[in-house]
Amino acid sequence: MTVRRARQARPTLEEVAARAGVGRGTVSRVINGSPRVSEQAREAVLQAIDELGYVPNRAARTLVTRRTDTVALVVAESEQRLFDEPFFAGIIRGISSELNSTGLQMLLALAQSPDEYARLEHYLTGQHVDGVLLTSLHGDDPLPAKLEAGGVPTVLGGCPPGLAPVSYVDVDNRNGARQAVEYLVGRGRRRIATVAGPQDMGVGIDRLAGYREAVAAAGLPELIAYGDFGEASGGAATEELLAREPGLDAVFAADDPMALGAMHVLHKAGRRIPEDVAVIGFEDSARAPLADPPLTSVHQSNEEMGRQMARLLISRIQGEQVADPVVILETHLVLRDSA
Repeated sequence: MTVRRARQARPTLEEVAARAGVGRGTVSRVINGSPRVSEQAREAVLQAIDELGYVPNRAARTLVTRRTDTVALVVAESEQRLFDEPFFAGIIRGISSELNSTGLQMLLALAQSPDEYARLEHYLTGQHVDGVLLTSLHGDDPLPAKLEAGGVPTVLGGCPPGLAPVSYVDVDNRNGARQAVEYLVGRGRRRIATVAGPQDMGVGIDRLAGYREAVAAAGLPELIAYGDFGEASGGAATEELLAREPGLDAVFAADDPMALGAMHVLHKAGRRIPEDVAVIGFEDSARAPLADPPLTSVHQSNEEMGRQMARLLISRIQGEQVADPVVILETHLVLRDSA
């Protein structure tokens, strides 16, 4: 019975050292990747680890290396928004695919209220993670600056107004919106409305700016209502636009969910799409080709955005000099039947 328990016990660092014929400190240096070990000793330790089935104690390793092998993805939205909108799924897939080969694990955190933010800030600056990815930030959010000041490498997805982050990834929102509206102008549309996103987010501001540039260049009036990037808000904004301008002949929505909400309201109002009202969204989500009719949309690669965010963060965690700390991804218009 005693022998059986001994065989089932977890191998210790001392047993690895004895099997390899080296000191305990040498084993520790090998496990933690120190270069101050001879190649012969390293091979002996690795062979002993393999033979004994030794698994390093993660907590002890963290104390030595000050690394947790964990990064946090912080989404400043509600749980419902996170799981309802395809944008976040793409971001998460991209980050996960980039982290897979690094040994880093991703911790997902949601925060909206001041109390949630305070608890999260305390956790993230308490040496529990090696770095932080932040997305969907609103307004002049203090969290990125506090994390950087606390020595926590941070990369943003999108750049909120009023912030000058060390590193972020975004898409060319202004140009993408401008291309969409210019296309509508080229198709002869003259009463082009927009369902704009929140104006406390850089993406909302930039897509509205692109719309305004295009209608101004064409000498057309602005028709603007605001949503929150959710489908219901797109419908409500479209109802408002129809009440103000019954003769509108096109809607550019700042994201696909709001465009789908707009289409629903237009159908209910008896407007044919695109004969009476053309509709264009932004994102080119998986739902766009399934809409009735299929939705024309500005393509952005959410997965690529996630991958680029992870790459920048990995480089910063490893102490590398990042040549381009800001990455702006190109967009293009994907034409379907709605426009």
